[in-house]
Amino acid sequence: MAKGNFGERLKRERELREVSLEEITTATRIGPHFLEALENEDWSKLPGGIFNRGFVRSIARYLGLDEEAFLAEYDVAFKEQIQPHPEPLESRIPSPPRWVPIALGVALLVLLIALVIGGIYGLRYLAARRTRKAAMAPTATALPYSESQFSGSSTSPPSPPPSAPGAQSLSAPALDLLVSPSAPTHLRIVADGNLLFDTIIHPGENRHFAASDEFEVTVADSGAVLLELNGQAMPPLGLPGSSGTIRLSRQDLRQASRGSAKSRSNR
Repeated sequence: MAKGNFGERLKRERELREVSLEEITTATRIGPHFLEALENEDWSKLPGGIFNRGFVRSIARYLGLDEEAFLAEYDVAFKEQIQPHPEPLESRIPSPPRWVPIALGVALLVLLIALVIGGIYGLRYLAARRTRKAAMAPTATALPYSESQFSGSSTSPPSPPPSAPGAQSLSAPALDLLVSPSAPTHLRIVADGNLLFDTIIHPGENRHFAASDEFEVTVADSGAVLLELNGQAMPPLGLPGSSGTIRLSRQDLRQASRGSAKSRSNR
């Protein structure tokens, strides 16, 4: 992919200050392959979205450039790669025939008449049922006394059935994820397909997240966070300074439990 104005300026500003890619990686914890992709404007090798903007802001701050102006140049260069596609003429929906509204009106009228007739029959059925119950009420006979009543002992009402074990635990979320950051980094949490968190997290800002089946965790710096699932430490997402994504479910809990049991047996 040919370089554009943004990538050429980024490389030129870096070389004018005699700063290598390794120095920027050490200072900003951005992988060198991401830096090369920005200088080459190879957007397919970047994570996209807020991650790209965070990379550009960190690089501009380290090189002493105007962050907002540099972000504006990035936005222009990125949007030029996305060409709007004109709507084809074949996709235009033709106007419906005139008989379609008439048919819909007739169908709605028939449905309304059916609902009215059904309501009338339902009211008549309920009235007849109440009449039968009222006619049968005077003929009911009193129940005989039980042996406990003759002996003077009182009967206690039946105790409610015991609740099934674990019923309360089933209503609570099955998975609890604790995220403990050691350095500022961008964090994205998806629980059961729902986005719960998508911003920068700072040291000391420990967060709990709940899910029923699965978590999907994405972090810009794999070495900047520690993950615990239901109190059990999870493996790192990747190498420090590089972004990573991991999926956590009940299977990870079982694997962690087998690992801890094996270590106790070895002791």
